[in-house]
Amino acid sequence: QVQLVESGGGSVQAGDFLRLSCAASGRTFRTYDMGWFRQAPGKEREFVANTRWTGGNIYSAELSDSVKARFTMSRDNESTVSLRMNNLKPEDTAVYLCAVRPGGVFRTSSGFEYWGQGTQVTVSS
Repeated sequence: QVQLVESGGGSVQAGDFLRLSCAASGRTFRTYDMGWFRQAPGKEREFVANTRWTGGNIYSAELSDSVKARFTMSRDNESTVSLRMNNLKPEDTAVYLCAVRPGGVFRTSSGFEYWGQGTQVTVSS
């Protein structure tokens, strides 16, 4: 079955960086989008970033307006993605979740059908 495993979370000070990774298994993910979401206590889940499959072995990175000046996302291979988070702020504190969906179908941040358990990121001021 499909499994997503996140790693790289932790507790840091404001201004520090972290690099999250997500490894997917259970099928071939070459034509899948792989994304990151986050959920802070008492808040709704929020889209962070996505690597959108655009054909062949090409992926296009998309980031939310709230993080695109500080975060970068890369597709390391067809089943692994990384999220580099620079200049972290206390408001970035959340559980970060990796998710996948079939590529070439959705234009918004909806449609993700498989999710990881998440990795905690805590940023103190």
